[in-house]
Amino acid sequence: MSQGQIRLFESFEVRSLRLRNRIGMAPMCMYSATEGVVGPWHLQHLGSRAVGGAGLVIAEATAVEPRGRITPSCPGLWNDLQVHAWKHVTAFLKTHGAVAGVQLAHAGRKASSALPWKGGAHLADAEGGWSPVGPSAVAFGGDLNRVPEALDAAAVAGVRKAFTDAAVRAHAAGFQWIQIHAAHGYLLHQFLSPLSNRRTDSYGGSFENRVRLLLEVVRDVRAVWPADLPLTVRLSCTDWEQGGWDLEQTVALARLLKEAGVDLIDCSSGGMTPTAKVPLGPGYQVPFAEAIRKGAGLPVSAVGLITDPTQAEAILAEGKADQILLGRSLLRDPYWPVHAASALGRPEACAFPVQYSRA
Repeated sequence: MSQGQIRLFESFEVRSLRLRNRIGMAPMCMYSATEGVVGPWHLQHLGSRAVGGAGLVIAEATAVEPRGRITPSCPGLWNDLQVHAWKHVTAFLKTHGAVAGVQLAHAGRKASSALPWKGGAHLADAEGGWSPVGPSAVAFGGDLNRVPEALDAAAVAGVRKAFTDAAVRAHAAGFQWIQIHAAHGYLLHQFLSPLSNRRTDSYGGSFENRVRLLLEVVRDVRAVWPADLPLTVRLSCTDWEQGGWDLEQTVALARLLKEAGVDLIDCSSGGMTPTAKVPLGPGYQVPFAEAIRKGAGLPVSAVGLITDPTQAEAILAEGKADQILLGRSLLRDPYWPVHAASALGRPEACAFPVQYSRA
C-alpha cells in the first residue's frame, strides 16, 4: 500500500497552511486557567499531542470576554497578559510540527458554572459567579437554572467587538487557525436555535435573523484575521429536539458561512438542552459532516466517537470528511497518530520523536 492511499496521513492544505496529516486534536475544556491565563498544564496538555504527531492542535474554548467563560477557570483572550501566556504554548506546538489553533467562544447562558468535578451547576455571585447573558431571558435548565439577561442591541455589538478583538490577540499570540464556537449550546448557538432565541428584533424569529449574529461575527473576524490563515466554525448540526436547530438549517447556514469567508466546518451536535436524547455510537456525527460537505461544498471535520484508525481512514477514503478531529481518543493516548500509522501498515508516516527513538 502506497502512502498516497492512506488519507489519514496525507497533508491537508487550507489557505496558506499545509498540515502534515488529517488528524487534529479537538478543543476540550481543561478548566485549569487562572484569571483567564494559561500555564504549565496547557503547555503539557497541548504540547504532548503535537509531539504525538497530530497535524492540528486546537486549544479549548477560550473566552472573548470575562463573562463569556464557562467557569472561572476557563482561559481567555481579552487582555495582553493572556496573549503572552499563550505564546509559550503556540511556539512549542509549531516547533513540534503542529498547527496551533484556538477556539474563540462565549458561553452565554451556560456561563458562570462550577467546575465539572464540583458539580457543574450555576454559581451564585457569592460563590464567584456572575450574571450570564443570552439572546433571551430563557434558562438552560437543570442545574444551569440562572435566567440570563437578554442582550440588547448595544450589548450584541459589544459581543461582536469582543470576538474581533480576541481574533487580533489570537494572531498576536501565535495562533494560525481560528475556530469560532457556534455549537454545544453556547452563545452563538443560542442565537441560532429557536429553543433559546425568542427575540422579536432583527436577531430573532426567522432563519435569516437567527443566523445574523454568527455571520456578523464571522465577517468581523475575517476582516481582521490574516487573509492567508484559515477561519473555521464549529456547529451543532442538530439540537436533537423537536422544533430546534436541525441539519437542514445547518446546511443552509454553511453555504452562507462559505460566502462569508469560512474555510471549514467542524460538524458536532447537541448541547442546547439538558433533555436531548442523543443516539451515541461510533461515528454517530459523521453523517452530518458528509451532508454539509456535499450540500455546502465546504471542507469539513468529522468528530464524535471516532476511536479506531481503520474507522478514521474509512471516513476520509469514502469522502465523508476532509479531516478527523479526535477528543477522548487523544486524551487516552497522546500518541494515537503514531499508533494509527503502525496499525495502517505505514509506521514511517508518523513516528515517535527522536528523543524517544530508543524506546
